Amino acid sequence: MNSSKKLVFFEHDGAIDDLLSLMLLLTMKEVELIGVNVTPADCYIEPAIESTWKILKLFGKEQIPVGRSRINGVNAFPGEWRARPEVVNALPSLINIQYSLDPYGLPDAVDLIASTLNNCQEPVTILMTGPCSNLVEALKREPQIRKKISGVVWMGGAFRTSGNVQTYQHDASAEWNVFWDPISSKELFEMELPLVCIPLDLTNQVPVDRGFLSELAKYSNRKLADLAGQFWAMTVDTIPSYHYTYFMWDVLATSFLALDEIFVLEEVKAIVSDRPPNEGQTILSSDGFNLKIAAQVDKEAFYRYLFYQFSSF
Repeated sequence: MNSSKKLVFFEHDGAIDDLLSLMLLLTMKEVELIGVNVTPADCYIEPAIESTWKILKLFGKEQIPVGRSRINGVNAFPGEWRARPEVVNALPSLINIQYSLDPYGLPDAVDLIASTLNNCQEPVTILMTGPCSNLVEALKREPQIRKKISGVVWMGGAFRTSGNVQTYQHDASAEWNVFWDPISSKELFEMELPLVCIPLDLTNQVPVDRGFLSELAKYSNRKLADLAGQFWAMTVDTIPSYHYTYFMWDVLATSFLALDEIFVLEEVKAIVSDRPPNEGQTILSSDGFNLKIAAQVDKEAFYRYLFYQFSSF
């Protein structure tokens, strides 16, 4: 491992923005990606593993270990959202990449993150753009790995804004990554890790709108920018819709690893509700647990960074 780089272990759940985050991570010269876990939350896991491996292959990084999560969340994502990796794998840039990974022979995700941290001599940053279940379970099984974690960046929570969960017996106060496994989310906060949440409060400020897509299309002669544009184009059926807009949820969180100076962080105390009607809500409370939330970001600098990174490869 290159000790001059930031070591990153990536936890994701297979949606379009998770896969875009993987692509962005792989463009970061200051980052060494040392492992990837896929959780069957916002995806059906077999096609999401295929998408993950094919993106690694595009970058010549197929040697990076991939773990398969066997954890089932409390609240399932909508099935129509989970099917998107099937479409991703049919895109022209990916469909003919020979896929040689056995999705059933992969290491268990909890085992992979625990063993990777145990074997690292340098501190590791955990990036989570899906639920936190694998990390929480690994820390409960092997608490000594905590000392190997330099920081956790999680796209999760909605602290001073509405959530994006709209379902039965729920008051729409929760964000999906927290809601999928509210029990583990509650435990994560209680662990008081060096945690930074990139919540809906902030991601709501960075939509994937047609202006962004039009600007990105100017770089379509670059292979990665063209592929990223194809990924984001698959979100247009939600721009606009009756109640739903696609945002830079996971990609904004990922950019924090390279652009922390453009974010304003706030130290807070918070808890997670684990019961209806606000199951999964992240609640600011003086009786809560210490963490940081990203409260502001330089949006123009963020968008410039995306155009630069995706047009440089």
